[in-house]
Amino acid sequence: MQKLVLIAFCFVAVSTYAQQVITGRVTDRQGELLVGATVVEKETNNGTTTNAAGQYQITTRSTNPVLVFSYVGFQRLEIPVNGQTTLNATLEEANTLTQVNVVGSRNLNRSVTDSPSPIDLIDIREVTAKTGQLDLNQLLQFVAPSFNSNRQTGSDGADHVDPATLRGLGPDQTLVLINGKRRHQSSLVNLFGSRGRGNTGTDLNAIPAAAIERIEILRDGASAQYGSDAIAGVINIVLKQTVNEFTGNVNYGMFQAKYRFDDKAFDGANVNVNANYGLRIGQDGFVNLTADYNFRDHTQRANVASDIARRQYGDPKIQNTSLYANSAIPLSTNAQIYAFGGLNFRKGDAYAWTRFADSERNIPVIYPNGFDPIIASNIVDGSFAAGIRSTWKGWNVDLGNVFGSNRFQYTVNNTLNTSLGVNSPRSFDAGGFQLQQNVTGLHFTRNFQQTLQGLNIAFGSEFRAERYLIFAGEEGSYRNYDPTKPGGSQGFPGFQPADVINKGRTNLGIYLDTEADITRAFMLGAAVRFENYSDFGSTLNGKLSTRLRLNNNFTVRATASTGFRAPSLAQIYFNSTFTNFVNGQPVEVLLARNNSAVTQKLGIPALKQETSQNLSLGFTGRLASNFTLTVDGYLVKIKDRVVLTGAFTNDDPDIGADLRALRVGQAQFFTNAISTTTRGLDVILAHSAALGRGRLNTTLAANFNRLTVDAVTTNNRLRGKEDTYFDERERRFVQASAPPSKINLTLDYGIDRWTIVARAIRFGQVELANYNVYEGDPSLSYLDVYAPRITTDLSVGYRLTNQVRLTLGGTNIFNAYPNLHDPTLTESGGAWDPVQMGSNGAFWYARLNLRF
Repeated sequence: MQKLVLIAFCFVAVSTYAQQVITGRVTDRQGELLVGATVVEKETNNGTTTNAAGQYQITTRSTNPVLVFSYVGFQRLEIPVNGQTTLNATLEEANTLTQVNVVGSRNLNRSVTDSPSPIDLIDIREVTAKTGQLDLNQLLQFVAPSFNSNRQTGSDGADHVDPATLRGLGPDQTLVLINGKRRHQSSLVNLFGSRGRGNTGTDLNAIPAAAIERIEILRDGASAQYGSDAIAGVINIVLKQTVNEFTGNVNYGMFQAKYRFDDKAFDGANVNVNANYGLRIGQDGFVNLTADYNFRDHTQRANVASDIARRQYGDPKIQNTSLYANSAIPLSTNAQIYAFGGLNFRKGDAYAWTRFADSERNIPVIYPNGFDPIIASNIVDGSFAAGIRSTWKGWNVDLGNVFGSNRFQYTVNNTLNTSLGVNSPRSFDAGGFQLQQNVTGLHFTRNFQQTLQGLNIAFGSEFRAERYLIFAGEEGSYRNYDPTKPGGSQGFPGFQPADVINKGRTNLGIYLDTEADITRAFMLGAAVRFENYSDFGSTLNGKLSTRLRLNNNFTVRATASTGFRAPSLAQIYFNSTFTNFVNGQPVEVLLARNNSAVTQKLGIPALKQETSQNLSLGFTGRLASNFTLTVDGYLVKIKDRVVLTGAFTNDDPDIGADLRALRVGQAQFFTNAISTTTRGLDVILAHSAALGRGRLNTTLAANFNRLTVDAVTTNNRLRGKEDTYFDERERRFVQASAPPSKINLTLDYGIDRWTIVARAIRFGQVELANYNVYEGDPSLSYLDVYAPRITTDLSVGYRLTNQVRLTLGGTNIFNAYPNLHDPTLTESGGAWDPVQMGSNGAFWYARLNLRF
């Protein structure tokens, strides 16, 4: 690390540009402070944001600098410095067509600071320039305390699509929007690992960070406002709208290798190259284009004990290519058309569990030393949205359509079908699945400024059509040609013709959303939404919200809402036979669809919606002109959560004969098994102060969580089988999705052309149950405890010119690892189950930012 810092400081010698320190504050025309407004020196990548007091400080680089001020819902403002050292800016509200909602409110005049719900506003340009994370999941994991994501290994499809959650709930209980429009989910349902087990979710890594202006995270239930999946909250991704500006990034990094079978010092090379450029169309129109390529190589962390389950354990190899566009073109003074979307192409190679030389699943003539199957993915993810915005008799009208598709194709390499003998191929097409979604929406919004202190009314309707497909692999990937030997492709048996499915459904939603400023200090809001699903009926949900400004420094806010989530088509119709490892031994497992003969024999009813009750109470406070505090507590009760059950074995008196006839050892299925309560607290402190000739911004962000399983719902046929239906291991997996705490302390210091960022993150303790839980021997410990760990990140950035910045740094620079455990007993087959901090150790990187 010392070498990195010394290299960065060498650039001081070339600093010969004019420099001037400018300070000021940014307000609206009523004098309200605009917190988080962006201040950029024109035609450079030099920028900052206003602090909690609406103040900023920037050191200019140009000979004749011009500052550009911008804020959500306001017009951009350019002001020449002309030798001034204090420069205040007053921003005017944008016209209704160019204004952008902040998620959580359909009131165009509502900002983050006066929202009744807690909202994180993340400036992606600032974050990506100062941190080492390259993909969106990991980036949010380290900047948003209530966002949780971890990488899987040996988890089939989940190795290629990282599951992510808000406030410790399921990946499918967070709604993702792009430019305020519903984003489709991944076609993958997570079957293994400690996060998102039994859930579907949205693949955030399909969206390149280079295309994003900001991310808004609503940490509050919002089903009544935005529809199904918004039980935990909403993530709104706002794409870039910049014009006549090129930005590019070249990033390279590697992990500091440890626990390898060789003496390699580094592994897991990460390479990212991206470019963004915007074109102006007419006076107010634009087209913004992004291209992004990201490569991530394997890491190897399997050499942990003499008795191992896998010779290859670590991150999969991923190649990710994205093309994205965002555009809006005016048709008249009160109408514009818009279009946005993109394509993502991903190829992945993930190692499955080792088939050792003496395994019955190996043919020594083909693999004398055994083999490590590779599960390869070919994922194509695309979306396209288009519509028209206009004003009509004082109403803002938005008519639009969004289509999205996610297709996941498996290939298994470095494998064989044992039942084919020595003539077995080494590679198989294993089939896959696809999810398509189309949403058509018509939305009306109007603000009555003369009613009370402002009344906003929004209403509209959305019609959504979804289709889910499973397609079979080639015959050799699933067929058994010799009953005395295991069949199918080792590592991942292919989907069979009996698994093939093509099912769809439709959904109609109608909503009304109102907000009234009773006085300038007191606001009340109410929302109600009716939805009807073609496959399981109707639901009605509501939300109440309020905000009371006690004085200029303190505001109290609260919400109460009901929520719902329809089971995904994948949870209803997914069916597969795969190989699982229990105590290191392979077992064929049938994951039976909801209406199969196996589930019907056990009396499992049709899946129904999850329902929730969500309460939040918090306050925002300004402890000083440069010191703010927000505290938000929440309570989320969810009934009838859809989970993946434990494994019923082929000696079960009710379904054992059926399983033996199918040549499988175990069966699992999806069901509305449990009800849970999540209690939590979000705390964010932010301080900004001058330090010498520079400015130090300090942020302490923390999330505290506690999830309890309140009830397990079974039926008469399952009486006495509760420990299998939802056993201790499954309970621990659900609870692991809500780590008890994550605390993030960030110090961001800027002086002259330098930026230094130091961050310490404390990950709370997680406890998982290993396979000893099934042994029934009290002398065997079945808990794998991952004690609290602190990781430390450090980066040093230097502006070589007005347009070029170099950043050198490291994440987890002290090379901290989670507690090691017996790899033959964990879910992953390695010394660590997937946990938040990861198990790759230190990561060192360099980044070159260009802005012209």
